[in-house]
Amino acid sequence: MGSSRAEKKRAAMRAGLAAERPYVAVGAHDAMSSQLIESYGFDAVWVSGFGVATMTHALPDLNLTTMTETLRASVLIDGATTLPVLADCDNGFGGLSNVVRTLIEFERSGIAGICVEDNLFPKRNSLYTGEAKRELLPVEEQARRIRAAKAAQETATFVLVARVEALIAGHGVEAACQRADAYAEAGADAILIHSKDKSLGEIEGFLDRWSGRGEIPLVAVPTLFPDYTDQELYDKGFQMIILANHPMRAAVRAMEDVLDTLSVQRKAAAVDPHIATVDHIFDLVRTKEAIALEESGG
Repeated sequence: MGSSRAEKKRAAMRAGLAAERPYVAVGAHDAMSSQLIESYGFDAVWVSGFGVATMTHALPDLNLTTMTETLRASVLIDGATTLPVLADCDNGFGGLSNVVRTLIEFERSGIAGICVEDNLFPKRNSLYTGEAKRELLPVEEQARRIRAAKAAQETATFVLVARVEALIAGHGVEAACQRADAYAEAGADAILIHSKDKSLGEIEGFLDRWSGRGEIPLVAVPTLFPDYTDQELYDKGFQMIILANHPMRAAVRAMEDVLDTLSVQRKAAAVDPHIATVDHIFDLVRTKEAIALEESGG
């Protein structure tokens, strides 16, 4: 990607993180979902690590996808949209040097920013409700990794979001505040705070007590507290709201419904009223324009 296009996207993300309104990203799992997200007027695209693992590789979201696999998916998603792209990079795919390399590779590829969490390798997805051991990196070590990654950054505008998993891990509000302070001091450009508490009690406790509120943008992923609008979350103190995996989940449901009908009725016409037309797909990827260019001779 040309540096001017990348810088334009990064500038847009920086502006969105400072705007006096909610800055809304939606999760993409492939290039088409990225293109559709832009067409519906959202502000940014989130490369869902959950989506890349499950939709591209049919793997659980347990650090089984690699940095290069996530980067490849992110580049395809980024190329399909003019919106800035924030890539979910899990815990940076390893140790300190892995986190540094992750930032460098994503920055050089033209992505606007990455998000790195403090889950210990191998991670456990925050949404998983079954019994699973969850451990976090020591706060000092995660801060050291963030500091090293930011020191290796080659452009001033690339965004690093530090994701705090203390509430998810059951460590409480005080621990979450401590981690957010340490990551902000280490140079993170925004803090993502996550919780399974649908009442937002934990989140509001964090918002009330965290000393950095108003000084560094806060990011929310409201999958587990879905009844709040982006404006309501903004009014509570969140700048960026990420609707992280909804197109992916919609795609799975739609495919299951169509395949179920086909398995029973055994004819294509049975699902025609429920699926996109071939012409619509042609239109989305500008097939007519591509053919006209070929036939014009350039």
